Amino acid sequence: MANLPVLDLSELDRGEASAASFRTRLREATRDVGFLYLVGHGIDPDLQSRVHGLARAFFALPEEQKLAIENVGSPQFRGYTRVGGERTEGKVDWREQIDIGPERAAGDRDGADYWRLEGPNLWPDALPELQVVIDEWHDRLRDVGRRLLAAWAESLGAPADVFDAAFADPFTLIKVVRYPGSDAGRAGQGVGAHKDSGVLTLLWVEPGKDGLQVEVDGEWVDAPPIEGAFVVNIGELLEHATGGYLQATRHRVLSPPAGSDRVSIPFFFNPALDAQIPLLDLPPELAADARGVSQDPTNPIHSTYGENALKSRLRAHPDVAAIHHADLVAARAAAA
Repeated sequence: MANLPVLDLSELDRGEASAASFRTRLREATRDVGFLYLVGHGIDPDLQSRVHGLARAFFALPEEQKLAIENVGSPQFRGYTRVGGERTEGKVDWREQIDIGPERAAGDRDGADYWRLEGPNLWPDALPELQVVIDEWHDRLRDVGRRLLAAWAESLGAPADVFDAAFADPFTLIKVVRYPGSDAGRAGQGVGAHKDSGVLTLLWVEPGKDGLQVEVDGEWVDAPPIEGAFVVNIGELLEHATGGYLQATRHRVLSPPAGSDRVSIPFFFNPALDAQIPLLDLPPELAADARGVSQDPTNPIHSTYGENALKSRLRAHPDVAAIHHADLVAARAAAA
């Protein structure tokens, strides 16, 4: 049962009337709810199956093979995070995962602090095909992300290419996540309530595994997976770009019951680290309904994406931060 709006991306290819209808419903869904299901995206079911199978194969590896690429060895917060190794709003998330970003040389520490996030990924030696399939997954989802951004832009009265410069060299993040069962069941924190800090998230969840909840009008609403569909949500930077006309939505994942687990693969489509998301000049009829950007003194939204990304990583992985970025931790503590 779909508790969120369901949109079909292929409508963009069915003539201007269908495309205009899609853009309107995209704008309305992300203004009213902030989340939606996306079908008609063109991602091959076989690719989805291969990604799922390799995710399961990775988590089935012996513990020592997973820990060989543990993220405590990566200044870029890449690699494997053991269960309990990440936090949301200071509380432990009950999940294990591998984090994968753009494959690049290590960033320049003489530049802005956020360049420290650039660097190589850590891949398991026992599963070389994982990198090949994740690279293909990245390219397909990047293309979907670009189409959605163009549709959002036009739906908000802006040129379709208004976001192109910021996303010329996107700083993406893929998480391959497993939520183990918990004795606390649905009372357990798989990942705590939060808003995404970037622009756009495309989430794949293995069929039949619920747990995702979205906050709608102050109530938590279940968002069970629809087979083949992606769950799409916007992040704080798209809220920033629209002056709060579109608003990022809090969401969380509840732990599966003991004896079961759940695999999901979020793809975070974000601009270059040094990019500033353009502020859109909304048409008067839309601007009149802009609610302003959410203000949280403990979690400010920065205009430069890299500052948001670094803030989030330092908070989520205090062990990695303490090992590799003690100077940044000390500076932020002194400024608090």
